[in-house]
Amino acid sequence: MEEEKEKTPTTHIVLVSIPALSHQISILEFAKRLLNLHKEHCFHVTCIIPTLPSQNNNASKPFFFDSLPPNVHCIFLPPVNFDDLRNDPSVSLEAQISLAVSRSMPSIREALNTLITTTTTTSSSNKNNLVALVVDAIAHEVLHLSKDLELKLKPLSYIYFACSAMLLSLCLHSPNLDQIVPCEFRDYPNLIQIPGCISVHGKNLPNSVQDRSSLAYKLYLQRCKDYFLADGILVNSFMEMEEGAFKALLSQSQEEANPPVYGIGPITQTSGHHHRNNNGWECLKWLDNQPSNSVLYVSFGSGGTLSQEQIKELALGLELSGHRFLWVNVREPNDKAYASYLSDEGADPLSFLPEGFIERTKEKGLILGSWAPQIEVLDHGSVGAFLSHCGWNSVLESVVKGVPMIAWPLFAEQRTNAALVTDALRVALKPNNDDDNKNNNNDCVVLKEEIADLVKRLMEGSEGEEVRRRMEKLKEAAACAIMEHGSSTITLSKLALIWKNMSN
Repeated sequence: MEEEKEKTPTTHIVLVSIPALSHQISILEFAKRLLNLHKEHCFHVTCIIPTLPSQNNNASKPFFFDSLPPNVHCIFLPPVNFDDLRNDPSVSLEAQISLAVSRSMPSIREALNTLITTTTTTSSSNKNNLVALVVDAIAHEVLHLSKDLELKLKPLSYIYFACSAMLLSLCLHSPNLDQIVPCEFRDYPNLIQIPGCISVHGKNLPNSVQDRSSLAYKLYLQRCKDYFLADGILVNSFMEMEEGAFKALLSQSQEEANPPVYGIGPITQTSGHHHRNNNGWECLKWLDNQPSNSVLYVSFGSGGTLSQEQIKELALGLELSGHRFLWVNVREPNDKAYASYLSDEGADPLSFLPEGFIERTKEKGLILGSWAPQIEVLDHGSVGAFLSHCGWNSVLESVVKGVPMIAWPLFAEQRTNAALVTDALRVALKPNNDDDNKNNNNDCVVLKEEIADLVKRLMEGSEGEEVRRRMEKLKEAAACAIMEHGSSTITLSKLALIWKNMSN
């Protein structure tokens, strides 16, 4: 029996992520899902992770990586050198992350070659076969490397798309849009048609396309073209949530217009009981003392920031609403919405709140300048709504827990996500300022009166009940998708079977 076990081949999957914690968590949760679904088979996963020169230490990061199963191994590459970009304000966050991958390519190549040497020198009685390379959508350059690997049987290469099917449909359509649209997308008078999806105003496309002369746009367009090199694209969404987008993508796949698309979501961070020594867990004790569905949870993610004026208006709007709230990850103000991704900790962020605000709201509100366990917060019975930046992980977590949203996008693809949840799925409300012709550089201030009105509309009355009902229905669909015979489980099982057969 022991001899048979030793001869079982190991199916080796290599993941390549990017220097953004939310993307790292998503792709590694995918690995955990794969391993949990196929415990009877010997899968081994290695994740290669590039590093920015300077990144904040998110409080959950060490705990998350420490909690990985023993057959998931991470390789953190040396930080890239950005000295030449230090004084160039035109290089956006998206461009910096893309460049971090580009400048890490020699290290990625070296890591892959080391893995290949290790696997091919393993004794034939215990084969360790590299069968698939799954790369983050922003690490698309690695697709070119996969074709050059010195292996008799080349591994299949996949894109792991940690965003919506709507955004993927836009990306695959972007080379065509680049030819069709004669001006900046935000100035285009017509709505942008996205195959299988709602049409959106150009200002609601991702930040990276808003300046077509920028480095970020050139990198984005090349990325979209490189997706066609993949043997398949894994999407962290599910058919029942984005049926139109998936049907359009699958139809194009059948016509061989784009690679096969696999809906494998929702993949969200699993419960983090091992984090309980962190101060952020104290908020759960506060929630325990609040009435059911009474609290608005406010978070702009691990990196989002607001201007000083917007912090003031948000605080006063929450106070004016009269509703209970939990506001976490409050950050020092900055006019760049992504500033905290690229800076070290500075002054106490709570010192930038309006004078007397914390004291006046202490009976109804809790404000934290630190991380909080978002999955557990959203799962808490006292939380009735989520004011979110609409990062895709947060959107999926809200859907999985059935919590209706106020959509407050800041940067990257968040405006596109906000359009999906508000206009297509109708499980969120949004500020009216999103409807006018302001651009998306975080320079449009939402006033306290509108914030208070939004909170009341969602937390009270018939409109909020309708949004809540639709979100509850979507929650049920999400749960079904990842059940044993659910759409996403079936899709992931088909992929796993392909990989198993390659290792035999």
